[in-house]
Amino acid sequence: MTPLKVYIGYDGREAICYHVLSHSILTRASGPVQICPIMLSQLGDIYKRERHPGQSTDFTFARFLTPHLAGPGISIFLDSDMLCLADIYELKKLALEQTHSDVLVVKHDYKPKPGRKFLNQTQEPYPKKNWSSLMVFNGHRMAVRNLTPEYVNQASPMALHQFEWARDVGEIPSEWNHLVGEYDPKIGVKIAHYTLGAPCFRKYQNCEYAAEWFSELGRMTYCHDPDSEGSYHDDLSGRTESGSDRFPESH
Repeated sequence: MTPLKVYIGYDGREAICYHVLSHSILTRASGPVQICPIMLSQLGDIYKRERHPGQSTDFTFARFLTPHLAGPGISIFLDSDMLCLADIYELKKLALEQTHSDVLVVKHDYKPKPGRKFLNQTQEPYPKKNWSSLMVFNGHRMAVRNLTPEYVNQASPMALHQFEWARDVGEIPSEWNHLVGEYDPKIGVKIAHYTLGAPCFRKYQNCEYAAEWFSELGRMTYCHDPDSEGSYHDDLSGRTESGSDRFPESH
């Protein structure tokens, strides 16, 4: 059985997010999954873009190299500030049902709330915002095969994020990319997307689905140590049972 190829954006300023999301995918997948970071330090031979003043993460544009790196077949890209609460193979099934589509996304239609997001970055409104935060590529499609390093390096930001390169953009149900803090609270989402800031940032440690994120962090760092009472992973959560701040201010 060929593993499903999943690529996750990596930004060193929130490295823990990559690992928590990876763990959440692996533990719920019904089949083998191959996870790889979109990490600029590993892409020097093919990724040549200068950093754009408006990009909020290291992988803002490099994400579109996913199908080039994955090769033929179905591949998936996710922003790192997400938590997968369902079987990632369900996304593969959706792609197989829409083989005529170049890429499948959740087609968000919203106006971002005013203010700044994580790391004090400006919240910029633009059409199709957050469509590219989760992409399922049908690698056999010519438009996807044309996402070469040469194109990704030279295309304008809007050409990439407005999907000007695609001939057909398929749709994924909204529960696969629930925008925490932007959408009304919702039970039973399949992917929680902490688009304003992940719970690892103090400001967002009590946001919707923060408890689930910290629980995943605890399971990821779990070690069954027979020489101690229980395990130490509970102490790694940033929240107490009362929801108060576990991390005191440094002095």
